[in-house]
Amino acid sequence: MPALIDLGASIIIQNKLLDYLYLANLPEVWALDDIQNPTDATLFGEEVAGKLLTLKQGMTESGRKGHIEVTVGSDQIFEFRVQAVEFQSGGLHLVTTIIDRSEERHRERLLRALLREVSHRSKNLLAIIQSIALQTARYSGSLDLFLHKFRGRLYSLSQSQDLITDSSWRGAYLFDLVRQQTEKYMPDNRHLVRIAGDNVLLSPNASLHLGLALHELVVNAVSHGSHLRNGKPIDITSTRVNADGHDYLEINWDEKLSGFDNGEAAEEGLKAHFGSTVLERVVPASVNGKAQYVISSGGISYKLRFPLDHGGE
Repeated sequence: MPALIDLGASIIIQNKLLDYLYLANLPEVWALDDIQNPTDATLFGEEVAGKLLTLKQGMTESGRKGHIEVTVGSDQIFEFRVQAVEFQSGGLHLVTTIIDRSEERHRERLLRALLREVSHRSKNLLAIIQSIALQTARYSGSLDLFLHKFRGRLYSLSQSQDLITDSSWRGAYLFDLVRQQTEKYMPDNRHLVRIAGDNVLLSPNASLHLGLALHELVVNAVSHGSHLRNGKPIDITSTRVNADGHDYLEINWDEKLSGFDNGEAAEEGLKAHFGSTVLERVVPASVNGKAQYVISSGGISYKLRFPLDHGGE
């Protein structure tokens, strides 16, 4: 009994008539108020006493045991463990230990909530991957081209997911998403991508989709753009605006192009791939926003606007 008390357990010993013979370390929520002859009802209330009585009435032989859990208030949970014990003198007695399980149950509830969240996010991520696979296959002329594009897009998702995980699933900051993509595909020309404005913490969903949009824009710039050759910078601006009582985030990608003899042909060539689908349809729909993707002989412009209460902090 001293060992149990040292571990924070409460001890009650009763005879077979349920008279209290010993009581130690009662939880504060059931503190004694000069009760001379304590009973289950005077200590724990009629409801708990009724449950204990039902349990104890079955303790007719030594070694029989049982337990109940009692919730007090909104967050305190106590376990009552009752066991019948044959003492060498005095016959059959009932020994009840009361253990505070509040923290343990809280951890269990938190773990279940986290597992549900992991399941939810995993399903969302799988849906995104399925969409990417289908759309990439649609715009790929060969298996090699499909694999090349698909691997790049999966890598983009995994990098964005790393940022989300590092923030304990709060999301990712816009500037970090930009740096992540430019460091991967433009390690020696990161200075040519300039970002300014509001560094907003994006929701996990917005982080994944915006990371995918940035991936398409950066890969397009490296593959088809001329800024690497002529040193023209790409300017990205992020601005928080308020309209109709709601906060929005406006993101602008401004990439100057040169060297195209036929602007219309260049536009058709650059837009004839999955990237335009991501930028014009998938990303804005996923963050409840609107996008405008314009390609001309003079440059590439991408504008995305979405409500922060949906896709941001």
